[in-house]
Amino acid sequence: MKSYLPYSLCLGLCLAILLPHRLTGWGFFAHTLIHHQAVYSLPPEMLVLYKPYQEFLTDHAIDADRRKFVYPAEAPRHYFDADLYDAHQWPCSWTEAQQRWPKNILDKNGILPWNTMQVYYQLVNAFRACDGQQILKLSADLGHYIADACVPLHASSNYDGQLTGQKGTHALWETYIPERLSPQFKLWVGKATFLPQPDATLWQLIRESAQAADTVLRVRRLLDAQFPRKLKRTYYLKNHKWIRGYSTAYLEAYEQAMHHMVERRMRLSISMVANFWYTAWVNAGQPDLHKCLNVHFNQADSLEWQRLQHIEWKERSEIISPFKE
Repeated sequence: MKSYLPYSLCLGLCLAILLPHRLTGWGFFAHTLIHHQAVYSLPPEMLVLYKPYQEFLTDHAIDADRRKFVYPAEAPRHYFDADLYDAHQWPCSWTEAQQRWPKNILDKNGILPWNTMQVYYQLVNAFRACDGQQILKLSADLGHYIADACVPLHASSNYDGQLTGQKGTHALWETYIPERLSPQFKLWVGKATFLPQPDATLWQLIRESAQAADTVLRVRRLLDAQFPRKLKRTYYLKNHKWIRGYSTAYLEAYEQAMHHMVERRMRLSISMVANFWYTAWVNAGQPDLHKCLNVHFNQADSLEWQRLQHIEWKERSEIISPFKE
């Protein structure tokens, strides 16, 4: 018997293909690593729930990215083009943003900070309700958006270097370097700390990312002018297959020239994901998470995750081209 995707999912996929495709934040590998490491920073009272479900949080760290392949409304939640918004008009609340900019501008320039805070408040409410299922799902999504806020190119309209003849910089920075160099990174960031003003902290992350975006592109331009072209690409082993891509020497040279920015921003991501989880729990009254351990995901959740994964890989196989320079 043939199985068919629901009409809404098919429609969403068609729209996602027709609309301009915005790249992901941290690559899939980096997002999962960030969530995995963030769990270790939580206090024992939270580890009661988070440690047994560490694998779930790791596996579902990329659910938000998967939804972009199905639901067009998801994409703007992952970026904030700071250079396209009047710097004197933000930070601001979501209500104020809707009054200042029409929906088409918000969708075009991104709503990452506002969406992230909405998910944060939803997580606070899930803690108060001691809803283990929602706590885990919202923690996975909140961690993803927080990590995206730490990526410089997610705060710039020149998100892939496409405006300056440097296309491919996004994947180079947030996928290739973490995948290949993360074994060299020191990713223990210490214990989670409480954030008195999580919204102000988030806007500061956005501001810092926007300021760093120019460095990401400028340093690559300087490196490409000096680095021997014949040493820039090579074959390397990945998942038991030889793949042609950037050489380790080039990746290391780029990361060093940026003063280890990728490692620094990854460490910041891990720290902030843990801090936001911890702050949501504290602001919910520090509920006893032993009472939230009876977690049961229903069949609808399982089917949704399977559909997202299936559509994601089908879509990615069509849009990802072989390595080119």
